[in-house]
Order: sequence, then structure tokens, then C-alpha cells
Amino acid sequence: MVVYVIANVDLHIHSRFSGGTSKDMNIENILKYGKLKGLHIIGTGDCTHPDYLEEIKQYKDRELILTTEIEDKDRVHHLILLPSISKVEELREVLKKYSKNIDIEGRPKISIGGAELLEIVKDVDGLIGPAHAFTPWTSLYKSFDSIYQCYQKKPDFIELGLSADTDMADMIPELREFPFLSNSDAHSYHPHRLGREFNQMEVDYIGGVEDNFEQIKKAIKHNKIIANYGLDPKLGKYHLTACSRCHTRFKLEDAKKFKWKCPKCGGSIKKGVLSRVEELSDGKIEHPPFRPPYYKLIPLAEMISLTIGKGIFTKAVQSLWEEFIKKYGNEIEVLINADIQDLAKIHPKVAETINLFRKGKIYIYPGGGGEYGKISFKPQKIEWYREEVTLDRWLK
Repeated sequence: MVVYVIANVDLHIHSRFSGGTSKDMNIENILKYGKLKGLHIIGTGDCTHPDYLEEIKQYKDRELILTTEIEDKDRVHHLILLPSISKVEELREVLKKYSKNIDIEGRPKISIGGAELLEIVKDVDGLIGPAHAFTPWTSLYKSFDSIYQCYQKKPDFIELGLSADTDMADMIPELREFPFLSNSDAHSYHPHRLGREFNQMEVDYIGGVEDNFEQIKKAIKHNKIIANYGLDPKLGKYHLTACSRCHTRFKLEDAKKFKWKCPKCGGSIKKGVLSRVEELSDGKIEHPPFRPPYYKLIPLAEMISLTIGKGIFTKAVQSLWEEFIKKYGNEIEVLINADIQDLAKIHPKVAETINLFRKGKIYIYPGGGGEYGKISFKPQKIEWYREEVTLDRWLK
């Protein structure tokens, strides 16, 4: 066993058995690129899928923890952590009664609600909490105004999602008693996806799936989450209220006035995470004493891309990314700890971009409506929708 004091942990990803996911999302690649990212424990994702579970069994002694995401009858997505292969198999047998696609879809749908699911998960000694709790399509606060309306009881944690951070979640009074998780929800192993959000936790050691569950459970239950790392919420694709077709950003009052239909293109306006948080807020940010800091990240490939003006998947960007990883071992080390002068020996301009990022001087045009936020060297004014006032309208 490898002994660590602090572990970088990403608990929510997906395999190739989930819709919209890379065909190369297998355990071998997840472990390989997770190491290059700087992760020590990675959620398997999709562990209730029978074929994927067989694959997981071949790697059960590696740096993994058994996890899955499930959609309930109210379209709430739940992140579930499980203690052993046998408990996954128990859960599968129970959920088969409520799911038509558990054998074919990595992220299965069930015909029961959150309260019933919580009890089932507890019966197999698992942990459960809402996944990406604020997103406008499939989430707790899309379907409910309170976490207790969904679960009836207190779940184990809240997952923030890419479009929210600790400050935003702690604007909601009922969430101030919960531990927060920041996970990537990665659909591919590429390093600007896998581990783009992660948790730092104190653990005694890292082992196989059963040991790792006990370590993560202890960290969640006993305030051993020492930091959340994640995207600046403005980079998330649902941060602002916006049209899901043309991505025009809207003030909440305007979206309501237009009855959530975009006057520019006729598309659906999706309520942004920031707007939803403000609706539920008591008007203040109040962190409980146990709340760890939240550190904002921008993936290394995106900063290289911004610096040299090439796309993330171009050879130029990928080659530079590989140079940094070869020198420092993993991306998290480059982003957080590496000395800027040493980074400059590889590429001075990229090093300066990383330095600006650390100083909070990389700017973001906020995402919305399904469009990710965009990073730049200069601040940009948000282009909110404005009704065009024509002469004809004034004469009416």
C-alpha cells in the first residue's frame, strides 16, 4: 500500500457505458491519465453497469473507489459511493425492480424518488448526495426548493457542480451543515476534463476499492476534506441564465418576462446556477467553521491554448502539455506548486500565463445555456440581452 497524508480525489466520472462519453473511457485510461493529472483516488463511475463492473473487478486493488450516478423519477441526479463489489451487486439487484435500463446504461434511470433511493443506498452501507446540485436540467434544485423535500432525511454530502463554488453554496442556509464535494463529472480522460475539479482529503493510506471507501467515508464524516479545487464557476456552462440555442445571456427578470423563450432565436432559456442560488439565498455568504477553502483552477491545456493561440487538441498544445508533465510528473503540481521561474525554462509565455492565473488575473467571460465560459487576458463586459427599441415602437 502507498501511504499518503493528503490525497487528491475525484469521485464523479463516467465510463464509456454512459451516453455522450468517450469510447476510450476504460479503467486503464482512467488510471493512467488520472496519475498524470495528479489524482490519488478516482471514482470508477457507472459501477452498476454489468459489463463495466466486470472490468472494475480486474482493477479492484488499484486506486479506485466504487461510484455511480443515478437519475430518479423527479430527474434528480444522485452521486453514490459504495463499499465493495458485493454491495454494488446487492444494489443492482434491488434497483432492477425500478429501472428498465440499468443493464445497458452507465447512468441508469429509476422510477422511485430520492427518499426511497436514500434508504436503499443506506441498506447497502453506501453514501449518497445530490450530484451537480444546481444545474438547470437534472438536479436537486431544479426539481425542489429544499434538499429535504427530495430526501426527507439528511444525505451525506452535496456535490457543487462545475458552475458553483463554496461561496455560492454557502449562500443557502440549509447547506451550511453539509460537507461539499467538487468533482469533475468527466466524460473523457483528457486532462482538461478528468480531475478538472477534485477534493483534497486527509487519509491514512490508499489501497483498493474497499479500503478507499472507508478512508473517503471517514474524511466526509469527520471533516477531513481540507480543500476543494475546481473551475471558477464562471467557466461552467450553466453559470448564467442564457438561451440553450444561441447562448444569449439574460437577466433573471427578463427571462421570466419572456416566459423562458428566447426572443432572438426561439430557443429555451435555461435558468443559470447563479440565478437559482440567488433565489434560494438569505442574502449572505456564511461559511461554517468546518468549511475548507475553495481554490479555483483552469486546466493546463486551456492555459497553453490561450497563450499560443492554438486549439486544445492541436499537436502544439499537446506537445507542450507533455513537456510540463514530463518535468513535474502531473498537472496539479504544475498548476499549484511549481516555481514560475522553473516553469519558464520550458516555456516563458505559458509560465507567465500560469503566474497571472495564480494572481487572479486571467479573466473569464461567464458560461451559460450549455456554453462553457471563455478565458482571456483582458476583462470582457457581459453582453446581456437588450430589447431593440425601434422608432416604430416609440410612435405606437
